[in-house]
Amino acid sequence: MKADLHCHTTISDGSLGISDIIKQADRNDVRYLAITDHDSLASLSRAAVLGKRYNVTVIPAAEFSAFDSSRGRKVHILCYMPEKPDRLEGLCLRTSEGRMKLGKSIALKVLEKYPITLESILRYSAGSKAIYKCHVMHALMDYGYTTDLYGDVYDEIFDAKEGLCAEQVSQEADFYPDVRFVTTLIKASGGISIMAHPKVYDSLDLLEELAAEGAIDGAEAWHSSADEKTSSQILGLTERYGLIATGGSDFHGFYNHYAIQIGSNPTPEEQLNRIIKHTVKAL
Repeated sequence: MKADLHCHTTISDGSLGISDIIKQADRNDVRYLAITDHDSLASLSRAAVLGKRYNVTVIPAAEFSAFDSSRGRKVHILCYMPEKPDRLEGLCLRTSEGRMKLGKSIALKVLEKYPITLESILRYSAGSKAIYKCHVMHALMDYGYTTDLYGDVYDEIFDAKEGLCAEQVSQEADFYPDVRFVTTLIKASGGISIMAHPKVYDSLDLLEELAAEGAIDGAEAWHSSADEKTSSQILGLTERYGLIATGGSDFHGFYNHYAIQIGSNPTPEEQLNRIIKHTVKAL
């Protein structure tokens, strides 16, 4: 039974809406799906209703932005099955407000060089909780400044050292909460905390720390960023500490850096069952 436990919609930085995501999951024979929009639980009610219509079981989920303070790195934490999702709303709101403020700052900086309108960017971020880089790039593509979402123009704007918006990019994690605060809050909500794509932010050492502390429930072992060696390392840690190992496409549609389909990197059934049979009560 195919399970994709990581995908995004227009509520954050995906290019497809909830309905299209679920329909495509059905076409790809994905029977268990987690919509993990960044710092948002806004999809929960609608996704559950649509899932029943298309025979896709939708697992309540979100992907939280966090910060590893000791190493100065970003880290993403997936949350599944929160019994009390309202306890996570404050966290969602604070991060989304910070991201929206930063996104507007980036957009205005881009408009200084590229004579497009703010409305052309907001057209793509209209359903989202914030303005993301992909929304800015999509608008620039519309006006012919680039034919690539990720390429020379993207690097010219967003390069962390020399980009037009390097100052804004450096502020991206300023409003991210500490990773241990996030995992503690997920536990308090009765949810499961899973480290997303540990390879992306070089977080294997952090994963082992959190696992040893009993501060996290699992890690995403199957992801496009993880080669066979990395997946093996992650699985080694999950086995050593009795953690859940998940997989997911990390689907963003048109906004992915690479071509990938819903249902890629599926979560094995035995690991899926550990999530859907989750019974830990909210604190």
